[in-house]
Amino acid sequence: MFEQPLAMLRFNFRLNISTQEYVQYYRGNVRNVIATCSDGRTVQFPAGLLTAFVTSAGIRGAFELLCDEQGKGAQLFKR
Repeated sequence: MFEQPLAMLRFNFRLNISTQEYVQYYRGNVRNVIATCSDGRTVQFPAGLLTAFVTSAGIRGAFELLCDEQGKGAQLFKR
């Protein structure tokens, strides 16, 4: 028998985090990011997922967060 894969939840949102603001995430002073999705939902995810998207201008743009129904296995993508 094959196990059915869990359904993936998708959250689409925009971020605009300056380099000064990101320092709080980098230092661990702030551990989670809370964002409002384009459909009005609010999503919270570990700040460590932002590391790959930091530039000299901070973190800016449209993103998509994927996770399973239990909120595990979160992956962040820039759109």
